Amino acid sequence: MVAPSVVAPLFARSASRRTGVAVEQELLARDGSGASTSIDWIRAVAARSSYAPFLGFEPGGQVELSLPVAPDAARLGADLCAAVTALRADCDRIGVQLWAEPLDPRPVEEVPLQLVSPRYLAMQRHFDTIGPAGRRMMRTTASTQVCLDWWPGRAGLEQWRVLQLAGPFLAAAYARSTGPGSRLATWLEVDPARTAFDDRLLHGDPVRAYADFAAGATVFVEGGPVTHLTTLFPPVRPRGRYLEVRFLDAQPEEDVAEVAAALAALAYDDARRARTLARLAGEGPALAEHWRAAALGDPDTAAVGHELVRDVPALGGAA
Repeated sequence: MVAPSVVAPLFARSASRRTGVAVEQELLARDGSGASTSIDWIRAVAARSSYAPFLGFEPGGQVELSLPVAPDAARLGADLCAAVTALRADCDRIGVQLWAEPLDPRPVEEVPLQLVSPRYLAMQRHFDTIGPAGRRMMRTTASTQVCLDWWPGRAGLEQWRVLQLAGPFLAAAYARSTGPGSRLATWLEVDPARTAFDDRLLHGDPVRAYADFAAGATVFVEGGPVTHLTTLFPPVRPRGRYLEVRFLDAQPEEDVAEVAAALAALAYDDARRARTLARLAGEGPALAEHWRAAALGDPDTAAVGHELVRDVPALGGAA
């Protein structure tokens, strides 16, 4: 049982209608022979860089850049391209190559777990009880996660709903891996009780729906319900004052501005958000089916995604 009062801070939302955008960009890292490289090497070479405060790592050694909020998508794209360019140059000096790809092609057995804190060891043990997808997700996948300001009032509720409903269509539109072994297909198999690739978060009060979602997921970490909430991975995650869009494959850094602009338009443009909600109003019960179709590369699902963002103004020179 997870009380709604524990979940409520995740749904606090901002007090104003800010329109910032931020990104968490994941990159696969390998040495010149194609083998894994130590994250300690990358930490050391980046220690005195301008991007060092924003550098992190995922369990399989994937590199992550979590940049500060930018005022718009164009600035975000420029900042990201500059940071990735500097990071690549530093990594080149130690023979490490970085790839903005959603999947490491190596067998998961060849990709060691590099983050071995109690949290990640417990996560791996739990996922192993379900199947092999958990290890693949932790060690071999990469994504581009876009963070958007979450507004107060009715508009904020619409933001939450529109990103959930549009998720599978946008994931398909921007997919860079499809089929049974794709990044999204892997996520669908990891642990359905804690990923919510369906409409369970769209029923009734969002806080209570999320509390019910949390209660249905196995607890595998110590620290109580607040820590348990950090082990939930829905395609759109509530983060208090902002929403974290998690469903995208890793995008090339030069394309992130365009993707972020499309998501920002859905979240921040009142008229577009209303049109999109009307367009997708009846799709909730079919979300699970749409997510499966997106993972398999269904062209009709991708076509809807392209339709939703078709007339978002183009961004010139973001890189």
